[in-house]
Amino acid sequence: MTTNRAEPGILFTGLHAHSVAGSIFDAIGHPPEHMNFAYDNGMDALALTDHGNMNGLAGQVLHAQKMQAEGKEFKPIYGMEAYFIPSISEWREEYERVRAEKKAKKGEDDVSGTTVEDENASKRAVKNILNRRRHLVLLAQNQQGLENLFKLVSESYKPENFYRYPRVDYEMLEKYGEGVIASSACLGGVYAGNYWENREEGREAVLGAMRGTTRRMVEIFGDRWYGELQWNNVPEQHDLNEYIIEMHKEFNIPLISTADSHYPNRDAWKDRELYKRLGWLGKGKPDWADGTELPVSVEEIGYELYPKNGDEMFESYKHYSAMVGREYDDDLVLNSLTETHHIAHSRVDTFFPDTTVRLPDFVVPEGATAGGALRKMCFEGLRDINEQNNPEYINRLNHELDVIEDRGFSKYFLTMKAIADRANDMMLTGPGRGSAAGALVAYVLGITQIDPLKYGLLFSRFLRSDAKDYPDIDYDVAEPMFLKEQLVEDWGDTTVVPISNWNTLQLRSLIKDISKLYNIPFTEVNAVTGKMLREATPAAKKAHGIAAGVYVPTFEEVKQYSKSLQDFLRKHSNVAEHIDVLYGQVRSCSRHAGGVVIAEELDKYMPLINSKGVRQTPWSEGQNVRHLEPMGFIKFDLLGLSTLRMVEGAIRHVLKRHHDIEEPTYEQIKEYYDNNLHPDKIDLNDQDVYENIFHAGNWAGVFQFTETGAQDFCKRAKPKSIIDLAAITSIYRPGPLSAGVDRSYVNAKENPLDIKYLHPLVEEHTRETYGYLIFQEQIAMLAHKLGKDISLDEGNLLRKVLTKKGTGKGAQAKRKIEKKFVEGCVEKGIRKSEALELWQTFEYFSGYGFNKSHAVSYCVLSYQCAWLLNYYPSEWVAAFLDKEPETRKEKAINIAKSQGFEIEGLNINTSGKVWEISDDGKTLIQPLSSCKGIGDAAIEQIVGHRPYHTIEEFLFNEEMVYSKVNKRVLDILIRSGAMDPLIDDRFSGGKHFWSAVAVERPRNQKKLDENIELYKPEGDFSEEEKIEYLVDLTGVFPMEKVITGEVLRKLQDYGVPPLGEYDPDLQLSWFIPRAIIPKKTKNGKDYWILECIDDTSTLTKVRCWGVNPNKDRIFLNRPYMAKLNYDPNWGFSTRAIGRTFRLLG
Repeated sequence: MTTNRAEPGILFTGLHAHSVAGSIFDAIGHPPEHMNFAYDNGMDALALTDHGNMNGLAGQVLHAQKMQAEGKEFKPIYGMEAYFIPSISEWREEYERVRAEKKAKKGEDDVSGTTVEDENASKRAVKNILNRRRHLVLLAQNQQGLENLFKLVSESYKPENFYRYPRVDYEMLEKYGEGVIASSACLGGVYAGNYWENREEGREAVLGAMRGTTRRMVEIFGDRWYGELQWNNVPEQHDLNEYIIEMHKEFNIPLISTADSHYPNRDAWKDRELYKRLGWLGKGKPDWADGTELPVSVEEIGYELYPKNGDEMFESYKHYSAMVGREYDDDLVLNSLTETHHIAHSRVDTFFPDTTVRLPDFVVPEGATAGGALRKMCFEGLRDINEQNNPEYINRLNHELDVIEDRGFSKYFLTMKAIADRANDMMLTGPGRGSAAGALVAYVLGITQIDPLKYGLLFSRFLRSDAKDYPDIDYDVAEPMFLKEQLVEDWGDTTVVPISNWNTLQLRSLIKDISKLYNIPFTEVNAVTGKMLREATPAAKKAHGIAAGVYVPTFEEVKQYSKSLQDFLRKHSNVAEHIDVLYGQVRSCSRHAGGVVIAEELDKYMPLINSKGVRQTPWSEGQNVRHLEPMGFIKFDLLGLSTLRMVEGAIRHVLKRHHDIEEPTYEQIKEYYDNNLHPDKIDLNDQDVYENIFHAGNWAGVFQFTETGAQDFCKRAKPKSIIDLAAITSIYRPGPLSAGVDRSYVNAKENPLDIKYLHPLVEEHTRETYGYLIFQEQIAMLAHKLGKDISLDEGNLLRKVLTKKGTGKGAQAKRKIEKKFVEGCVEKGIRKSEALELWQTFEYFSGYGFNKSHAVSYCVLSYQCAWLLNYYPSEWVAAFLDKEPETRKEKAINIAKSQGFEIEGLNINTSGKVWEISDDGKTLIQPLSSCKGIGDAAIEQIVGHRPYHTIEEFLFNEEMVYSKVNKRVLDILIRSGAMDPLIDDRFSGGKHFWSAVAVERPRNQKKLDENIELYKPEGDFSEEEKIEYLVDLTGVFPMEKVITGEVLRKLQDYGVPPLGEYDPDLQLSWFIPRAIIPKKTKNGKDYWILECIDDTSTLTKVRCWGVNPNKDRIFLNRPYMAKLNYDPNWGFSTRAIGRTFRLLG
């Protein structure tokens, strides 16, 4: 308990408060910070009233529950500060008229989940109808009122009610006003609107408008309508206060005073001022943000906006009223303060929102229960796999269904089945992902494709009977956005709602933004932000004992270990003083990669927002934030996996080339998959696939084996089964690699007779991984089998508690299981010392163990890729090239060439939308879509109007829509070489052609003729330009332009191989550097990583130690010969490149 908590004498509750969760770039501090300060400041309640939304409510609720558990009496009050206009229909009519007149740019009124409040703009007469809105504070009295606030927010974000801000009006308040308390808000509020719009006409005009507002609000809210007084040094605020007091006298409406807090403590005012300015970067500055200097003191601003207690509020009233020379009735003001406490404790219920788990009812057949329907569907699925008479399957299925029904999750699985059924109607879905693949229920329902009994996968790893967490099925699909759009279309946008992501200010962007405000040179800032991670990472990895793999240092670690950052912050103290507070404040709203919530009438149970025209949840659910599940909403993860699109594309090519189906439909693709590639149909023990792909290192887009390290480990381990593959991918992670598990595993696999097993049960469960505990399920099974009365649920609990120490619940559970384990081992003939040694092995591997269900599922997909590559190489590689992103295009093309394929370059008359395959299967034809900067609309025009025999036929086609094939497209087509077939003898070369056609695009024959004459001296592009354009625009590296046939013959005569065929005895090889990546060792020494290519089309990295960046020089895209060292762990390296490298030609 807090010992120095304030004890104010005046009762007061803050009924108007903002947090960064919902008042982005206007308030700082997340709800818990505001609540903690309010509590320490002597208050026992606080309302959260963010601008136009209730995005902070989940954080508010969860923290209030935490405070309650700590014995702190503190009441959360739920609310918002709505954006109000009297009539949305009238505003919309005027809005449409003004918009039509302005002919505003398309997309200007996109709905966004975040709105940046310009507080000064709202505190005056708003002449622009497009921006018109007034503030209105709304508080929920009870659950009904809370649900009405949810509806108001959801309605206000509909497109017809939104332009830059979500709006409510009288009609909506009448509909959803029950259980809601309202107050007139601040200088931007509803009464303030009457004041600003009428004050030029005099006092009576203002009073007349305010009387009209009062009558309407009292009609709707009755005695739940309050006039709101605020205290600051703004003279207009005191004019408004006096008018509001007049309404109190005329209509007997009660008064309250509010702090309108925007930051969580009295010292954070300056951070808020800076944060407000960050919100306007790149958007033009509002009047109040002119200049870079922040106010020197809070008095310069004129108000303090932190959660004040009653004594501080009364002091503010006295201070500011005296400052502006206004006098008030002290008793009236005192009553307005204590009235807030009365509202908080007498008019607002003490309650937490209804957190009943919400799932759709429509997935349950009419007349059935969820449990009964699920059981029926599962046993039908069991018959479909012909295991309906197998006791092992029947018992397992009954056990899983009992756990699911007992935990209340039957409807969850029915919903997941409905999603899977709809997905499988439209696209390929993954074999499985995560621990859900261990559920037989998921398999027989068609949610996953992996038989868990076949691979020893555990249901308890997915769902324990004694746990309280929700099930979590990550579902891989080919096109997640398309699937979500279809589900919204089928089930409604208040039933299927994507989950929001709240992006926060991170260290790099925060330093850049603050530095921009203070005019610190960009080069200086960039120098620091560019290397601070490189400097901090080695030290941070060392601190955690990580020797291999990727590690991203935390905010604190970067500050601790980067000397450049420390020096920068010492030099620029105005940056340093803010980053600790502003780090982690909300920056923007985006959408979760795949998460959706599914339940009927979600707008009744959460305040939905919109972002870019899409309904979204106000709260997040992810690794760092869990705000949906505790509120009763289960996340469904529909995740995109590009490999599935590659499989789909490969099957399409197979059907076209080998089944004479010109345009395969999805149904035909799915039929082929089900009959040939489904895990129940494909031969997963085909040793030709293992030897030709995984042993030989014949990689081309094989899922999970695209990194050099994974490829090398796989070649050493030589897998022969799915379990072998699963073990390899489970070991290839930073923890196991740091511990050398990869080397130990390969050694054990090569020498199985040397493995000593402690007990037959140990051998039974670790033989498949050569005596090593690779999978978490192995630990669970051994604990269950060897221990005394240890259930599988307890065995699976081990993965969470094995690392626990001390006296906490986790450590107590661990000691309890350990005792039972040792007792069981002794009963089974194992010495106590050996049992304890095995337990220590559990503890050691607990940090490295991986989820077997996930590993097996993903390795089945890896095998499917390898099977296609082995039996249909041209079809697979064409699909691989189609789906690789722009950033990996060159590497992908080089991989294709290393597989022996020729690449036919771009041609305006033959290249299409996708990579095609020549009749003999040896040449891959590059599509126009692979050319950087050419979109689908342009390709449709080009393909639809060809062939082209002359440039005139392309330029002056009456049916061509040239807004799609514009000057930029022409530029790209010519520089990429796609239009080379149209260059005739009128042109002196490619550059002449480009200048005459694209630089100054002719609109008629006459202009073309003039251009041809004008630019004749241009001639051709240089060889360097041709290489640059071809690689940059198409990803094709023109080896023949870089290294001549004569140089290649000399290298062959001298026996110098390309780097891809490195001879460790010779050590000499040739290559072409494509990129230089500067690096630093953990001691701060410079070194380079060269990305090199050769005529084997193998992209290889070479580490160059001890370089001098000011002296050493390497030319990109030029051939070199060098003496290199090779180490299986480090790869290629060299020193003193000035002596070991030789430029050829």
